[in-house]
Amino acid sequence: MFEGIDFVNKEFFWLLLTLPLAILWYILKHKKQTAELKISSLKGFKITNSTLPKFKHALFVLRLLALALLITALARPQTVDVSTKTKTTRGIDIVMSIDVSASMLAKDLAPNRLDALKEVASEFIKGRPNDRIGLVEYAGESYTKTPITSDKAIVLRSLNDIKYNTVIEGGTAIGMGLATAVNRLKDSKAKSRIIILLTDGVNNSGFIDPKIASELAVEYGIKVYTIGLGTNGMALSPVSIDARGELQYARVQVEIDEALLKEIAKVTGGLYFRATNNQKLEEIYNEINKLEKTEIEEFKYSNYEELYRPLVLLALGLLLLEFLLRHTLFRSFV
Repeated sequence: MFEGIDFVNKEFFWLLLTLPLAILWYILKHKKQTAELKISSLKGFKITNSTLPKFKHALFVLRLLALALLITALARPQTVDVSTKTKTTRGIDIVMSIDVSASMLAKDLAPNRLDALKEVASEFIKGRPNDRIGLVEYAGESYTKTPITSDKAIVLRSLNDIKYNTVIEGGTAIGMGLATAVNRLKDSKAKSRIIILLTDGVNNSGFIDPKIASELAVEYGIKVYTIGLGTNGMALSPVSIDARGELQYARVQVEIDEALLKEIAKVTGGLYFRATNNQKLEEIYNEINKLEKTEIEEFKYSNYEELYRPLVLLALGLLLLEFLLRHTLFRSFV
């Protein structure tokens, strides 16, 4: 009955305890006011079957209902319609620099490193609705897959399209991948700019030294989170392509230049993570998601609708009805 209705002055409901007292007072008063006449016979009296006197108690009921309505009105019932408006006060620009060398097809993560990364990264992107995100991919060279944009559909589509191919020069140019990401962010007006640099190897190609690229990141105030992807020890990795153009796999030693990745993260104010399986990779992206929060200011607007007026009018209507009945229809009985 009162769903969605809030009472501002609930303490007035204590006055409802007066209703049982009023009923008790009415019963006692009625007994005292009832006159008795004892006679030996009713002969000579005209007996009528009027039922009107039986309804005279309705006058008290009307007054009682009016009192209950007035008490409810004093409790001040109202409905509240709350609307919210959010304003992003601190946006974050993020570039994900992804290694797409042949070793990213290693099967130590399921189904392979690259596909495992794409699945986790897509959830990360979906969880950043207020930020702009861009993609850089690199192997022996690097290029921008998607400039920073707030259109998550474009970013997710581009991420899904990332595949190993032989168009990009082979190798792992960590310095190139980082420098390209820095170039995408250097002109950003965002208050916070970060790069998530992921690789599963060592820097063995490219003409930009990773340390020089990290110095550029520092110069532009860009924080770099680095992720080393790959299990410890041996991993089933592609080693060659046969005559049919299919990759041949063999177990090879996992080599990740952790010292370099730690140094890049340290000098830029970021952190280094090591992902040895799918669950660990997901935990890393969740941790970065918690560390880099976009500040959002929320405004709440409340629209109050007072409901006591109809109750007061109904109570006055009942009192008026009781007054009219008392002085017209029930005039002879009360």
